[in-house]
Amino acid sequence: MFQVPPPPGSVVTGLGVKCSKFPHLSGRLRLSLRPVTSTVRTNPACLSPSTLSRNLQSLGPDCDSGAEFALQDPEMASVKLEDCSQTLELNVNIKDEEEEEKIGISVNNGDHVETFSTSREQQQEDHRAKRSHHCPHCEEIFPFLSKLKIHLKIHTGENLYSCTDCGKSFKTSRSLTVHQRIHTGETPYSCSECGKSFSQQSNLKTHQRIHKGEKPYLCSDCGVSFSGLDTLKTHKRIHTGEKPYSCSDCGKTFSQLVHLNAHLRIHTGEKPYFCSDCGKRFSQQSSLKSHQRIHTGEKPYSCSDCGKCFTTSSAINVHQRTHTGEKPYFCSDCGRSFSRLNTLNCHQLIHTGQKPYFCSDCGKNFSLQSSLKSHQPIHTGEKPYSCSDCGKRFSRQGSLKSHQQIHTREKPYSCSDCGKCFKTSAELKVHQITHTGEKPYSCSDCGKSFSRQGNLKSHQRKHTREKPFSD
Repeated sequence: MFQVPPPPGSVVTGLGVKCSKFPHLSGRLRLSLRPVTSTVRTNPACLSPSTLSRNLQSLGPDCDSGAEFALQDPEMASVKLEDCSQTLELNVNIKDEEEEEKIGISVNNGDHVETFSTSREQQQEDHRAKRSHHCPHCEEIFPFLSKLKIHLKIHTGENLYSCTDCGKSFKTSRSLTVHQRIHTGETPYSCSECGKSFSQQSNLKTHQRIHKGEKPYLCSDCGVSFSGLDTLKTHKRIHTGEKPYSCSDCGKTFSQLVHLNAHLRIHTGEKPYFCSDCGKRFSQQSSLKSHQRIHTGEKPYSCSDCGKCFTTSSAINVHQRTHTGEKPYFCSDCGRSFSRLNTLNCHQLIHTGQKPYFCSDCGKNFSLQSSLKSHQPIHTGEKPYSCSDCGKRFSRQGSLKSHQQIHTREKPYSCSDCGKCFKTSAELKVHQITHTGEKPYSCSDCGKSFSRQGNLKSHQRKHTREKPFSD
Protein backbone atom coordinates (compact mmCIF):
# COMPACT_ATOMS: atom_id res chain seq x y z
CA MET A 1 0.00 0.00 0.00
CA PHE A 2 1.35 3.47 -0.94
CA GLN A 3 0.49 6.65 0.93
CA VAL A 4 -0.34 9.59 -1.33
CA PRO A 5 0.42 13.10 0.05
CA PRO A 6 -2.79 15.16 0.07
CA PRO A 7 -3.13 18.56 -1.59
CA PRO A 8 -3.18 21.68 0.59
CA GLY A 9 -6.50 22.04 2.41
CA SER A 10 -7.35 18.29 2.10
CA VAL A 11 -7.94 15.71 4.78
CA VAL A 12 -6.89 12.09 4.28
CA THR A 13 -8.96 9.34 5.94
CA GLY A 14 -7.45 5.98 5.09
CA LEU A 15 -7.08 6.37 1.35
CA GLY A 16 -10.05 8.69 1.09
CA VAL A 17 -9.37 12.38 0.33
CA LYS A 18 -11.78 15.13 1.31
CA CYS A 19 -11.08 18.52 -0.31
CA SER A 20 -12.17 21.34 1.98
CA LYS A 21 -10.27 24.14 0.21
CA PHE A 22 -12.70 24.56 -2.74
CA PRO A 23 -16.09 23.31 -1.50
CA HIS A 24 -17.92 26.03 -3.41
CA LEU A 25 -16.69 25.05 -6.89
CA SER A 26 -19.40 23.44 -9.06
CA GLY A 27 -17.12 22.57 -11.96
CA ARG A 28 -14.31 20.06 -12.25
CA LEU A 29 -11.19 20.55 -10.10
CA ARG A 30 -7.91 18.88 -11.04
CA LEU A 31 -4.78 19.01 -8.85
CA SER A 32 -1.47 17.59 -10.09
CA LEU A 33 1.94 17.17 -8.48
CA ARG A 34 4.94 17.19 -10.84
CA PRO A 35 6.77 15.22 -12.12
CA VAL A 36 4.19 12.75 -13.41
CA THR A 37 5.19 9.78 -15.54
CA SER A 38 1.74 8.40 -16.39
CA THR A 39 -1.78 8.02 -15.09
CA VAL A 40 -4.01 4.96 -15.30
CA ARG A 41 -7.71 5.42 -14.85
CA THR A 42 -9.99 2.44 -14.38
CA ASN A 43 -13.65 1.86 -14.73
CA PRO A 44 -15.20 0.83 -11.45
CA ALA A 45 -17.02 -1.93 -13.29
CA CYS A 46 -13.73 -3.48 -14.32
CA LEU A 47 -12.27 -3.45 -10.83
CA SER A 48 -13.56 -6.10 -8.48
CA PRO A 49 -14.09 -5.23 -4.83
CA SER A 50 -11.54 -7.84 -3.84
CA THR A 51 -8.76 -5.75 -5.38
CA LEU A 52 -9.69 -2.66 -3.41
CA SER A 53 -8.05 -1.85 -0.12
CA ARG A 54 -10.02 -2.14 3.06
CA ASN A 55 -9.30 1.51 3.66
CA LEU A 56 -10.87 2.46 0.33
CA GLN A 57 -13.93 0.34 1.01
CA SER A 58 -14.38 2.06 4.36
CA LEU A 59 -14.21 5.65 3.15
CA GLY A 60 -17.42 6.41 4.96
CA PRO A 61 -19.43 9.59 4.56
CA ASP A 62 -16.50 11.74 3.42
CA CYS A 63 -17.09 10.64 -0.17
CA ASP A 64 -20.78 10.39 -1.03
CA SER A 65 -20.76 9.07 -4.58
CA GLY A 66 -17.93 6.57 -4.35
CA ALA A 67 -14.23 6.44 -5.28
CA GLU A 68 -11.94 4.85 -7.81
CA PHE A 69 -8.40 3.67 -7.10
CA ALA A 70 -5.86 2.07 -9.41
CA LEU A 71 -2.17 1.14 -9.33
CA GLN A 72 -0.10 1.30 -12.49
CA ASP A 73 3.16 0.22 -10.83
CA PRO A 74 4.82 0.49 -7.38
CA GLU A 75 6.13 3.97 -8.27
CA MET A 76 2.87 5.55 -9.43
CA ALA A 77 -0.52 5.84 -7.81
CA SER A 78 -3.64 7.60 -8.99
CA VAL A 79 -6.56 8.47 -6.80
CA LYS A 80 -9.74 9.75 -8.31
CA LEU A 81 -12.51 10.88 -6.08
CA GLU A 82 -15.87 11.82 -7.45
CA ASP A 83 -18.25 13.77 -5.29
CA CYS A 84 -21.42 14.77 -7.15
CA SER A 85 -20.32 17.19 -9.90
CA GLN A 86 -16.75 17.71 -8.50
CA THR A 87 -13.81 15.52 -9.48
CA LEU A 88 -10.41 15.66 -7.78
CA GLU A 89 -7.51 13.85 -9.43
CA LEU A 90 -4.11 13.49 -7.72
CA ASN A 91 -1.05 12.21 -9.62
CA VAL A 92 2.06 11.51 -7.53
CA ASN A 93 5.50 10.23 -8.38
CA ILE A 94 6.28 8.55 -5.06
CA LYS A 95 9.82 7.62 -6.05
CA ASP A 96 11.13 11.18 -6.24
CA GLU A 97 9.18 13.40 -3.83
CA GLU A 98 12.06 15.89 -3.59
CA GLU A 99 11.41 16.96 -7.18
CA GLU A 100 7.80 17.84 -6.42
CA GLU A 101 8.35 21.56 -6.63
CA LYS A 102 5.16 22.86 -8.14
CA ILE A 103 1.49 22.24 -7.58
CA GLY A 104 -0.81 23.22 -10.43
CA ILE A 105 -4.50 23.72 -9.77
CA SER A 106 -6.95 24.16 -12.62
CA VAL A 107 -10.65 24.79 -12.18
CA ASN A 108 -12.95 23.91 -15.07
CA ASN A 109 -16.43 25.38 -14.85
CA GLY A 110 -18.11 24.82 -18.19
CA ASP A 111 -16.05 26.59 -20.85
CA HIS A 112 -14.26 28.88 -18.35
CA VAL A 113 -10.88 27.64 -17.04
CA GLU A 114 -8.93 29.34 -14.22
CA THR A 115 -5.42 28.25 -13.31
CA PHE A 116 -3.66 28.87 -9.99
CA SER A 117 -0.05 28.06 -9.09
CA THR A 118 1.72 27.84 -5.79
CA SER A 119 5.18 26.67 -4.67
CA ARG A 120 7.08 25.54 -1.64
CA GLU A 121 8.58 29.04 -1.39
CA GLN A 122 5.07 30.49 -1.18
CA GLN A 123 4.12 27.98 1.47
CA GLN A 124 7.25 28.87 3.45
CA GLU A 125 6.41 32.57 3.13
CA ASP A 126 2.91 31.90 4.44
CA HIS A 127 4.44 29.92 7.26
CA ARG A 128 6.83 32.78 8.10
CA ALA A 129 3.92 35.24 8.09
CA LYS A 130 2.17 33.10 10.69
CA ARG A 131 5.35 33.16 12.81
CA SER A 132 5.89 36.98 12.57
CA HIS A 133 6.00 38.92 15.83
CA HIS A 134 4.72 42.51 16.01
CA CYS A 135 6.07 45.16 18.36
CA PRO A 136 3.17 46.61 20.41
CA HIS A 137 4.90 50.02 20.61
CA CYS A 138 5.78 50.58 16.95
CA GLU A 139 5.09 48.99 13.55
CA GLU A 140 8.21 46.81 13.33
CA ILE A 141 7.78 43.09 12.61
CA PHE A 142 10.30 40.40 13.60
CA PRO A 143 10.58 36.79 12.36
CA PHE A 144 11.82 35.52 15.73
CA LEU A 145 10.53 36.17 19.23
CA SER A 146 14.12 36.61 20.50
CA LYS A 147 14.64 39.53 18.08
CA LEU A 148 11.43 41.16 19.30
CA LYS A 149 12.55 40.82 22.93
CA ILE A 150 15.84 42.62 22.14
CA HIS A 151 13.93 45.31 20.25
CA LEU A 152 11.52 45.91 23.15
CA LYS A 153 14.46 47.10 25.30
CA ILE A 154 14.61 50.21 23.11
CA HIS A 155 11.15 51.17 24.36
CA THR A 156 11.64 50.09 27.97
CA GLY A 157 15.18 51.55 28.27
CA GLU A 158 16.32 48.31 29.87
CA ASN A 159 20.08 47.69 29.96
CA LEU A 160 20.81 44.17 31.16
CA TYR A 161 24.48 43.84 30.27
CA SER A 162 26.99 45.96 32.21
CA CYS A 163 30.77 46.33 31.79
CA THR A 164 32.77 45.15 34.81
CA ASP A 165 35.58 47.61 33.99
CA CYS A 166 33.68 50.91 33.74
CA GLY A 167 30.09 50.04 34.71
CA LYS A 168 28.55 51.16 31.42
CA SER A 169 25.36 49.23 30.53
CA PHE A 170 24.17 47.83 27.21
CA LYS A 171 20.95 46.34 25.82
CA THR A 172 22.59 43.32 24.13
CA SER A 173 25.49 41.03 24.95
CA ARG A 174 27.01 41.74 21.53
CA SER A 175 27.15 45.48 22.26
CA LEU A 176 28.88 44.71 25.55
CA THR A 177 31.41 42.44 23.79
CA VAL A 178 32.26 45.15 21.26
CA HIS A 179 32.58 47.75 24.06
CA GLN A 180 34.94 45.58 26.13
CA ARG A 181 37.49 45.72 23.31
CA ILE A 182 38.12 49.32 24.36
CA HIS A 183 39.52 48.00 27.64
CA THR A 184 41.26 44.91 26.24
CA GLY A 185 42.64 46.65 23.15
CA GLU A 186 41.46 43.74 21.02
CA THR A 187 41.23 44.49 17.29
CA PRO A 188 40.15 41.26 15.57
CA TYR A 189 39.32 42.76 12.17
CA SER A 190 42.37 43.55 10.01
CA CYS A 191 42.71 45.15 6.57
CA SER A 192 44.19 42.82 3.96
CA GLU A 193 45.66 45.82 2.08
CA CYS A 194 47.63 47.63 4.80
CA GLY A 195 47.33 45.39 7.86
CA LYS A 196 45.60 48.01 10.03
CA SER A 197 43.25 46.36 12.54
CA PHE A 198 39.94 47.44 14.04
CA SER A 199 37.72 46.51 16.97
CA GLN A 200 34.54 46.55 14.88
CA GLN A 201 33.81 45.06 11.47
CA SER A 202 31.89 48.18 10.43
CA ASN A 203 35.00 50.30 11.05
CA LEU A 204 37.04 47.93 8.85
CA LYS A 205 34.50 48.24 6.02
CA THR A 206 34.62 52.04 6.26
CA HIS A 207 38.44 51.94 6.23
CA GLN A 208 38.56 49.69 3.15
CA ARG A 209 36.84 52.43 1.15
CA ILE A 210 40.09 54.41 1.43
CA HIS A 211 41.87 51.77 -0.67
CA LYS A 212 38.96 51.49 -3.11
CA GLY A 213 38.61 55.26 -3.39
CA GLU A 214 34.94 54.94 -2.46
CA LYS A 215 33.27 58.05 -1.01
CA PRO A 216 29.54 57.36 -1.04
CA TYR A 217 28.49 60.06 1.46
CA LEU A 218 28.07 63.53 -0.07
CA CYS A 219 27.69 66.85 1.76
CA SER A 220 24.63 68.65 0.37
CA ASP A 221 26.06 72.05 1.38
CA CYS A 222 29.50 72.06 -0.25
CA GLY A 223 29.61 68.85 -2.33
CA VAL A 224 32.57 67.28 -0.50
CA SER A 225 32.27 63.48 -0.31
CA PHE A 226 33.36 61.13 2.47
CA SER A 227 34.01 57.41 2.90
CA GLY A 228 32.18 57.20 6.25
CA LEU A 229 28.77 58.44 7.42
CA ASP A 230 30.17 59.54 10.79
CA THR A 231 32.80 61.65 9.02
CA LEU A 232 30.07 63.35 7.00
CA LYS A 233 28.04 64.07 10.16
CA THR A 234 31.10 65.60 11.82
CA HIS A 235 31.86 67.66 8.69
CA LYS A 236 28.31 69.06 8.56
CA ARG A 237 28.92 70.78 11.89
CA ILE A 238 31.23 73.16 10.02
CA HIS A 239 28.17 74.46 8.14
CA THR A 240 25.75 74.37 11.08
CA GLY A 241 28.26 75.66 13.65
CA GLU A 242 27.12 72.95 16.03
CA LYS A 243 29.48 72.21 18.92
CA PRO A 244 27.77 69.58 21.07
CA TYR A 245 30.74 68.73 23.31
CA SER A 246 31.54 71.20 26.11
CA CYS A 247 34.30 71.31 28.73
CA SER A 248 32.95 71.09 32.29
CA ASP A 249 35.94 73.09 33.61
CA CYS A 250 36.00 76.16 31.35
CA GLY A 251 32.84 75.82 29.23
CA LYS A 252 34.68 75.75 25.91
CA THR A 253 32.74 73.83 23.24
CA PHE A 254 33.93 71.50 20.49
CA SER A 255 32.45 69.93 17.36
CA GLN A 256 34.23 66.60 17.93
CA LEU A 257 34.56 64.44 21.05
CA VAL A 258 38.22 63.72 20.27
CA HIS A 259 38.97 67.47 20.40
CA LEU A 260 37.25 67.76 23.78
CA ASN A 261 39.26 64.84 25.17
CA ALA A 262 42.51 66.44 23.97
CA HIS A 263 41.45 69.79 25.51
CA LEU A 264 40.64 68.23 28.89
CA ARG A 265 44.31 67.27 29.28
CA ILE A 266 45.12 70.99 29.55
CA HIS A 267 43.21 71.04 32.84
CA THR A 268 44.40 67.66 34.11
CA GLY A 269 47.99 68.14 32.93
CA GLU A 270 47.92 64.60 31.58
CA LYS A 271 50.54 63.78 28.94
CA PRO A 272 50.07 60.11 28.07
CA TYR A 273 52.21 60.12 24.92
CA PHE A 274 56.00 60.12 25.35
CA CYS A 275 58.95 60.02 22.97
CA SER A 276 61.00 56.80 23.24
CA ASP A 277 64.12 58.68 22.05
CA CYS A 278 64.27 61.62 24.45
CA GLY A 279 61.48 60.95 26.94
CA LYS A 280 59.57 64.17 26.22
CA ARG A 281 55.86 63.81 26.91
CA PHE A 282 52.85 65.11 24.98
CA SER A 283 49.12 65.48 25.57
CA GLN A 284 48.25 64.57 21.98
CA GLN A 285 49.42 61.69 19.80
CA SER A 286 49.68 63.97 16.76
CA SER A 287 52.12 66.21 18.66
CA LEU A 288 54.25 63.15 19.49
CA LYS A 289 54.32 62.05 15.82
CA SER A 290 55.41 65.53 14.72
CA HIS A 291 58.09 65.61 17.42
CA GLN A 292 59.50 62.20 16.45
CA ARG A 293 60.37 63.58 13.00
CA ILE A 294 63.04 65.70 14.72
CA HIS A 295 64.86 62.47 15.58
CA THR A 296 64.19 60.71 12.26
CA GLY A 297 64.82 63.81 10.12
CA GLU A 298 61.66 63.05 8.17
CA LYS A 299 60.10 66.01 6.36
CA PRO A 300 57.13 64.64 4.41
CA TYR A 301 55.59 67.99 3.43
CA SER A 302 57.24 69.85 0.55
CA CYS A 303 56.43 73.26 -0.93
CA SER A 304 55.32 73.07 -4.56
CA ASP A 305 56.71 76.57 -5.23
CA CYS A 306 60.26 76.35 -3.85
CA GLY A 307 60.68 72.67 -2.86
CA LYS A 308 61.42 73.41 0.80
CA CYS A 309 60.39 70.54 3.10
CA PHE A 310 58.68 70.58 6.49
CA THR A 311 57.90 68.16 9.30
CA THR A 312 54.26 69.22 9.77
CA SER A 313 51.38 70.24 7.52
CA SER A 314 50.79 73.37 9.63
CA ALA A 315 54.40 74.48 9.05
CA ILE A 316 54.07 74.20 5.28
CA ASN A 317 50.74 76.07 5.38
CA VAL A 318 52.43 78.98 7.19
CA HIS A 319 55.39 78.86 4.79
CA GLN A 320 53.20 79.00 1.69
CA ARG A 321 51.91 82.40 2.83
CA THR A 322 55.35 83.81 2.01
CA HIS A 323 54.58 82.99 -1.65
CA THR A 324 50.93 84.04 -1.63
CA GLY A 325 51.43 87.10 0.57
CA GLU A 326 48.46 86.06 2.71
CA LYS A 327 48.32 87.63 6.19
CA PRO A 328 45.17 86.42 7.91
CA TYR A 329 45.96 87.63 11.45
CA PHE A 330 45.17 91.29 12.26
CA CYS A 331 46.17 93.43 15.22
CA SER A 332 43.05 95.01 16.75
CA ASP A 333 45.08 97.97 18.07
CA CYS A 334 46.91 99.17 14.95
CA GLY A 335 45.41 97.05 12.12
CA ARG A 336 48.73 95.51 11.14
CA SER A 337 48.43 92.00 9.65
CA PHE A 338 50.63 88.94 10.04
CA SER A 339 51.07 85.58 8.36
CA ARG A 340 51.50 83.75 11.68
CA LEU A 341 49.40 83.79 14.82
CA ASN A 342 52.42 83.65 17.16
CA THR A 343 53.89 86.68 15.36
CA LEU A 344 50.67 88.59 16.04
CA ASN A 345 50.75 87.57 19.70
CA CYS A 346 54.33 88.82 19.97
CA HIS A 347 53.43 92.07 18.21
CA GLN A 348 50.56 92.80 20.58
CA LEU A 349 53.02 92.90 23.50
CA ILE A 350 54.31 96.17 22.01
CA HIS A 351 50.94 97.80 22.71
CA THR A 352 50.51 96.28 26.16
CA GLY A 353 54.15 96.84 27.15
CA GLN A 354 54.14 93.39 28.71
CA LYS A 355 57.54 91.72 29.10
CA PRO A 356 56.95 88.40 30.85
CA TYR A 357 60.44 86.94 30.28
CA PHE A 358 63.35 88.20 32.42
CA CYS A 359 67.02 87.36 32.63
CA SER A 360 68.07 85.78 35.95
CA ASP A 361 71.60 87.24 35.59
CA CYS A 362 70.84 90.92 35.01
CA GLY A 363 67.06 91.16 35.53
CA LYS A 364 66.37 92.54 32.06
CA ASN A 365 62.86 91.83 30.79
CA PHE A 366 61.84 90.64 27.35
CA SER A 367 58.54 90.34 25.58
CA LEU A 368 59.62 87.17 23.76
CA GLN A 369 61.16 83.99 25.08
CA SER A 370 63.32 83.78 21.98
CA SER A 371 64.69 87.26 22.78
CA LEU A 372 65.63 86.09 26.27
CA LYS A 373 67.45 83.05 24.87
CA SER A 374 69.34 85.27 22.44
CA HIS A 375 70.29 87.60 25.31
CA GLN A 376 71.61 84.97 27.73
CA PRO A 377 74.84 84.15 25.77
CA ILE A 378 75.99 87.72 26.58
CA HIS A 379 76.54 86.55 30.17
CA THR A 380 78.00 83.16 29.30
CA GLY A 381 80.12 84.45 26.40
CA GLU A 382 78.96 81.50 24.37
CA LYS A 383 79.00 81.88 20.58
CA PRO A 384 77.79 78.56 19.18
CA TYR A 385 77.13 79.77 15.64
CA SER A 386 80.12 80.12 13.29
CA CYS A 387 80.39 81.30 9.67
CA SER A 388 81.61 78.58 7.29
CA ASP A 389 83.15 81.22 4.98
CA CYS A 390 85.25 83.34 7.37
CA GLY A 391 84.99 81.51 10.71
CA LYS A 392 83.45 84.43 12.59
CA ARG A 393 81.31 83.30 15.52
CA PHE A 394 77.97 84.58 16.75
CA SER A 395 75.79 84.14 19.81
CA ARG A 396 72.59 84.20 17.75
CA GLN A 397 71.63 82.14 14.76
CA GLY A 398 69.84 85.15 13.26
CA SER A 399 73.06 87.16 13.48
CA LEU A 400 74.93 84.41 11.64
CA LYS A 401 72.36 84.33 8.83
CA SER A 402 72.51 88.10 8.46
CA HIS A 403 76.32 87.92 8.35
CA GLN A 404 76.37 85.17 5.71
CA GLN A 405 74.50 87.45 3.32
CA ILE A 406 77.63 89.59 3.20
CA HIS A 407 79.35 86.70 1.44
CA THR A 408 76.42 85.71 -0.73
CA ARG A 409 75.11 89.29 -1.23
CA GLU A 410 71.69 87.69 -1.03
CA LYS A 411 68.68 89.86 -0.26
CA PRO A 412 65.80 87.41 0.01
CA TYR A 413 63.24 89.77 1.56
CA SER A 414 61.48 92.04 -0.92
CA CYS A 415 58.88 94.76 -0.36
CA SER A 416 55.56 93.98 -2.02
CA ASP A 417 54.84 97.72 -2.46
CA CYS A 418 58.00 98.98 -4.13
CA GLY A 419 60.06 95.84 -4.81
CA LYS A 420 63.08 96.93 -2.74
CA CYS A 421 65.07 93.99 -1.33
CA PHE A 422 66.59 93.52 2.11
CA LYS A 423 68.97 91.12 3.82
CA THR A 424 66.80 90.51 6.88
CA SER A 425 63.10 90.38 7.62
CA ALA A 426 63.63 92.98 10.37
CA GLU A 427 64.97 95.46 7.82
CA LEU A 428 61.99 94.75 5.56
CA LYS A 429 59.54 95.35 8.43
CA VAL A 430 61.14 98.68 9.28
CA HIS A 431 60.98 99.66 5.61
CA GLN A 432 57.29 98.70 5.20
CA ILE A 433 56.33 101.26 7.84
CA THR A 434 57.31 103.98 5.36
CA HIS A 435 54.43 102.80 3.13
CA THR A 436 51.86 102.26 5.87
CA GLY A 437 52.73 105.35 7.92
CA GLU A 438 52.48 103.20 11.03
CA LYS A 439 54.14 104.43 14.20
CA PRO A 440 53.91 101.54 16.66
CA TYR A 441 56.45 102.88 19.19
CA SER A 442 55.05 105.54 21.55
CA CYS A 443 56.68 107.52 24.37
CA SER A 444 55.21 106.72 27.80
CA ASP A 445 56.05 110.27 29.03
CA CYS A 446 54.55 112.50 26.31
CA GLY A 447 52.69 110.05 24.03
CA LYS A 448 54.65 110.91 20.87
CA SER A 449 54.82 107.98 18.40
CA PHE A 450 57.66 106.74 16.20
CA SER A 451 58.03 104.31 13.32
CA ARG A 452 61.30 102.88 14.65
CA GLN A 453 62.26 101.72 18.10
CA GLY A 454 65.69 103.40 17.78
CA ASN A 455 64.02 106.76 17.21
CA LEU A 456 61.89 106.25 20.33
CA LYS A 457 64.97 105.53 22.44
CA SER A 458 66.69 108.68 21.13
CA HIS A 459 63.56 110.70 21.97
CA GLN A 460 63.28 109.32 25.52
CA ARG A 461 66.73 110.71 26.35
CA LYS A 462 65.20 114.19 26.17
CA HIS A 463 63.09 113.34 29.18
CA THR A 464 65.87 111.57 31.08
CA ARG A 465 68.52 114.13 29.91
CA GLU A 466 70.81 111.18 29.34
CA LYS A 467 73.89 111.95 27.22
CA PRO A 468 75.42 108.60 26.26
CA PHE A 469 77.95 110.03 23.81
CA SER A 470 79.46 112.81 26.01
CA ASP A 471 83.11 112.69 27.17
